[in-house]
Amino acid sequence: MLSTSPLHRPTRRQLLKGVAAFSTSVLFSGCNKALTMSASSIGPQAATNAQPAPFGPVSQAYLNVSASKVGVIGPGFACLSYEKSAMCEPLFTGVNTDLIGLFQLLGPSVLRVGGNSVDECVWTPEGPGQTPSQIAPSDVDALAAFLKQAGWQCIYGINLGGAATGATTPALAAAEVAYVAQKFGSALLGIEIGNECDGYGAVGSYFAGNWSLAQFESLWEDFRSTIVAAVPGVSVTGPASGSNVSTWTVPFGQSVTSRNLSLLTQHYYRGDGESATSTIDNLISADSNLVNCLSLLNAGAQSIGVPFRIGECNSYFDGGAVGVSDAYASALWVVDFLFNCAQGGAAGVNLHGGGDADGYTPIADNNGAVVEARPIFYGMTLFTLAGQGVVYQTNLSAGRINATAYAVKNSNGDMNLVVVNKDTTQNLQLTISMPQSVNSANLVTMTQLSSGATGPCLSATSGVTIQNATINANGGFTPSAGYDLTVNGSQIDCYVPALSAVLIKTDQ
Repeated sequence: MLSTSPLHRPTRRQLLKGVAAFSTSVLFSGCNKALTMSASSIGPQAATNAQPAPFGPVSQAYLNVSASKVGVIGPGFACLSYEKSAMCEPLFTGVNTDLIGLFQLLGPSVLRVGGNSVDECVWTPEGPGQTPSQIAPSDVDALAAFLKQAGWQCIYGINLGGAATGATTPALAAAEVAYVAQKFGSALLGIEIGNECDGYGAVGSYFAGNWSLAQFESLWEDFRSTIVAAVPGVSVTGPASGSNVSTWTVPFGQSVTSRNLSLLTQHYYRGDGESATSTIDNLISADSNLVNCLSLLNAGAQSIGVPFRIGECNSYFDGGAVGVSDAYASALWVVDFLFNCAQGGAAGVNLHGGGDADGYTPIADNNGAVVEARPIFYGMTLFTLAGQGVVYQTNLSAGRINATAYAVKNSNGDMNLVVVNKDTTQNLQLTISMPQSVNSANLVTMTQLSSGATGPCLSATSGVTIQNATINANGGFTPSAGYDLTVNGSQIDCYVPALSAVLIKTDQ
């Protein structure tokens, strides 16, 4: 259960103009870089760009897509989270066109600024900016300019833990929020007060040995009421718990009620990045803890009358497991993770990152400059290409092969499918039964191949592509035309190669 997970340590700090549903023509704006799938990429039943048969053993599999709704993917679902200390670096600026271009592949979306460093950063109205542990007006200005260029909104974290020493106060927090609200405007989605406050009573933390939910609620209300008095109408989210869903997150929401809370937030990690059990095999296996966590959150949020969000998450905490969190396995994992969260009722997910360490960050950066898009970012991009809409129930019969499948019906009535094959050797020959007749179908593949290798490798940290294209450090992304699939009424036939994820666009 999530409630037994350890807290995330500060060391992890070391470490998309909306993307439309994948369609006949997909255009990503930003930095003058475009991804275009021409009309010729989706052909008639007699396909002119047929999918090649994969190399190696092939197993027959069957996918039935029902008409039962099991979730929703709304705007700003697959998002990013950064430490607040990143504001003290030359990262979030209106002229960082590389980072803006990468964000636009997922946007418009939601940037969450928080993490452990939120309780270490103090509002300094007269500060020079880009100074560690200080947030100056110029830092807020730079982030506001970045959000405007990227077309993103922001959940903005406020220091609460510093109240233990007097480093911050409700009045100081209100002054910061007032400035942020003025500069962000409609880009301010909400304020988050503190970070993983369920752990403030731990040894070495802010209120060690003298902390409870009741004390948190009292301190949180002091900050919230002062902030709202200074900035009437501002949305407040929380509690941003690191764990303890049933004993902290849900009771907190029930106590403060929807009158004072607009969004219930929770963090989730599969496990400890420093644990020997944090392996690739563990990462790509079914996660019953996540299912249980989402069930508790969904029921709790509904009882309160607010949506809930996984406001910080990734594979393994402590920055991730080296060779796992930064490997191709994470690209396949995150597709499953995002769809599971949608099916579990979440309003969105913020994948935590930042820095250039061998860990879980979706985008690696160094001193404000983008280094590269990591494998997990490819999975986030594929998920985004599937589009927004209603998620429908699927039933995949693939024997003992580790594979999953999802279906999303977009607002135009077309349905997109995503199938993830995590088996290292077995390719799938997939027969798909749709709930209604299909006019045409087109497929793109996310896979990995290192130089000199004969096939994908889950532990590889480079070589990931989506339909033969890499995502450049500046957000440039130009995949080849998708494969035309054979359709017969409501039936579609295709291959899902070993260690790949495929996106199937259907025209209905």
